[in-house]
Amino acid sequence: MTLDQNILEQLRGIFAQLEQSYTLLVENDGSPKAAELLTLARDFASTSERLSYEERPSATLRLSLLRGSEPTGISFRAIPGGHEFTSLILAVLNADGKGKNLPEEVFVRRIAALKTPLRLTTYASLSCTNCPEVVQALNLMALYNPGLEHEMVDGALFQAEVDRLGIASVPAVYMGDELVHVGKASLSELLLALEAKVGAEAISAEPIRRAYDLVVVGGGPAGIASAIYSARKGLKVAVVAERIGGQVNETTGIENIPSVAHTTGTQLAADLRKHAEVYSIALLDNRQVERIELVQGLKELHTNLGEIIATEQVIIATGASWRKLGVPGEAEYIGRGVAFCPHCDGPFFKGKDIAVIGGGNSGIEAAIDLAGICKSVTVLEYADTLRADTVLQEKAASLPNVSIRTAMATKEVLGDGAKVTGLKVAPRDGGDEETLALDGLFVQIGLAANTKAFDGLLELRRGEIIIDERCRTSVEGIYAAGDCTTVPYKQIVIAMGEGAKAALTAFDDRIRSGK
Repeated sequence: MTLDQNILEQLRGIFAQLEQSYTLLVENDGSPKAAELLTLARDFASTSERLSYEERPSATLRLSLLRGSEPTGISFRAIPGGHEFTSLILAVLNADGKGKNLPEEVFVRRIAALKTPLRLTTYASLSCTNCPEVVQALNLMALYNPGLEHEMVDGALFQAEVDRLGIASVPAVYMGDELVHVGKASLSELLLALEAKVGAEAISAEPIRRAYDLVVVGGGPAGIASAIYSARKGLKVAVVAERIGGQVNETTGIENIPSVAHTTGTQLAADLRKHAEVYSIALLDNRQVERIELVQGLKELHTNLGEIIATEQVIIATGASWRKLGVPGEAEYIGRGVAFCPHCDGPFFKGKDIAVIGGGNSGIEAAIDLAGICKSVTVLEYADTLRADTVLQEKAASLPNVSIRTAMATKEVLGDGAKVTGLKVAPRDGGDEETLALDGLFVQIGLAANTKAFDGLLELRRGEIIIDERCRTSVEGIYAAGDCTTVPYKQIVIAMGEGAKAALTAFDDRIRSGK
């Protein structure tokens, strides 16, 4: 893999401030892929006097990052191109303390407290947009806990290993042969999963306390719009979120924002972060708000990291997440045939028979995409008719390996203990139940509001926060915006407008109250 001159020039600028020396150790198994990896390592190392590469004969292909001559705990059994090229760049920058998203002290303490030795492996795809977040988070953990090692593995290069483990969805994190986590996850979620799995040494029980004029819960389009509009009023503002960008991180192409002909979810997320940073907004990502307590006129937000964040006003913009079927077998086979992202996991079903559950735009788009690589695609829609746009329905109907069945209820996901083997379905009119022989299914049945933490505090309707025309909720001083609310039409541009409206309402209320 040869890096072009534009990339090399960019890397020279990125690595110009490195303070320590790093070595890319290439373990050469004599394969053609090893030659590609050597070329990548040579080109990469040529961009800084602080970088070098070495070669060592080995039985397997591997690239390890050393600080000087000492292992950092980070390695790649891959040629880290595609989305994972960024993971390699960040591994070097983070090891040197130059990364932009280095963990805060609350994370550093908990990472260091994990019980070790601990060796983790993440199986990924170079085309997966969710994988880098997991890979980069675990690489960070390796840097902050010397007893933890993490290796990223390209599943396409080690297919026999993937087949033996029965991996059908990425990213998949393993500890030995034991699955620890599958799917997208933040640093916080992975840390919690590891603490539950291996345990941790005791750390200080005293919570970290923070205080702001206004706190936004959620870092998607609505949340960042709220934060920007609030900060422009001169308020001290924080955003508490799992990740900046929220659900848009999982969107590949975005073409319906006026004045922006085309962008991607990852680019929009980066642009949202960059805009928020202009106003010195505190971006407290990689955590969740577990509850809000009303204490002496203030709102105290309790996070899953043990923090307590006090504020006068709160704007909730937690968005929504993919709905699950809730049928027997679904949870058991997530990552082993049950998938949610056709772009990330579709390649694992090449030449196989799969089903797509859901006849809306996302479901029919998924069916169209998957038809290009799968043997057959069966779309199952619970309603009597499809809800997707007519142009998408016409395209799906024109594909010879796509079949569409409406008024069908999904009853159970079937498997052999290792992977999905079929699906039990039944006509909604009371017809006989039948079993479809399948290798996997993609669930595309819409979104559910992320409001569980606020149930009992705020008035909800079907899980959505009830708001008035100015984004006020049932509790004074708490506002809500975007996909987590009862506002119709869950669209990025609408969420941004609602976020701005919530911020303006909150500031207007602040002025009128004399605060």
